[in-house]
Amino acid sequence: MSGVNTLTFTDASWDKEVLNSEVPVLVDFWAEWCGPCRMMSPTVDAVADAYVGRAKVGKLNVDDNGATGMRYNVRGIPTLLLFKGGKVVEQKVGAVGKADVQKLLDAHVGVEAVTVSGKPAAAEVKSDPEPASGDLKAVNR
Repeated sequence: MSGVNTLTFTDASWDKEVLNSEVPVLVDFWAEWCGPCRMMSPTVDAVADAYVGRAKVGKLNVDDNGATGMRYNVRGIPTLLLFKGGKVVEQKVGAVGKADVQKLLDAHVGVEAVTVSGKPAAAEVKSDPEPASGDLKAVNR
């Protein structure tokens, strides 16, 4: 069973959900009978929760969706593939820890800058330039 933010990818939805995604996509190739795959499940779910809005994180069952696994020469599971711009940019084979998965993603996912007000910097971008509204304070020396 997947977490609430962990997506389920299929052969049919692959191009739309993964290759045409606007954000990086981490895919866990797995199977129900695979012990290390089941061990990875909580890690994948935690990463999916942590990267909501910055990346898609999901699973593809290779027993039910063999064409996609063959397309990417997935020979051992679990295999994690990270897609960006429709291309594989990272690959990990075998069970890995949460820190390793986050490190893999962080190299390809933009970091959200936060201003003094606590709002994401993108939320404070204005279309016409105006003087700062007090979020940033000048330091006089």
